[in-house]
Amino acid sequence: MIKDVLIVCHANVCRSPAAEQLFRARFREQIREHSGKHAGAFHSAGLRARNGDDMDPVMQRLLTERGVEVGEHRSRRLTSRLVRRADLVLVTERHQVSAVERIEPSARGKVYALGNWENSDVVDPHGLDEVAYRESLELMDRLVKGWLSRICQ
Repeated sequence: MIKDVLIVCHANVCRSPAAEQLFRARFREQIREHSGKHAGAFHSAGLRARNGDDMDPVMQRLLTERGVEVGEHRSRRLTSRLVRRADLVLVTERHQVSAVERIEPSARGKVYALGNWENSDVVDPHGLDEVAYRESLELMDRLVKGWLSRICQ
């Protein structure tokens, strides 16, 4: 059973914390609908993150608009310990799979692209216009729901 999911992007200020919050929110919805008894721990980190940065304010606002609670977030750099602790590691871009596996070689077989089922990457909207943020968030929400349908069976 998958109990601990780690989501990874580049800086851990936009995509991975947004996906983390989406996983938490959508997981709670699924538990209410299906009375499931799955443990769900969702975390995020960044391959090149600086520890302690805030979440991107545009992404925070857009998550709030969707009814997703955004708590305190401080970015953190991906470590081999975080990867080992996770049952499943999801990266926002397919090329990041190999980067995670270089950090922790034992992770092979548990690192996948968030867009694995659609053969897609989640483009980093950080610093772009709001349309790019909305497109990335919409894609992530759909991908998160797809992963949860597989994880919570």
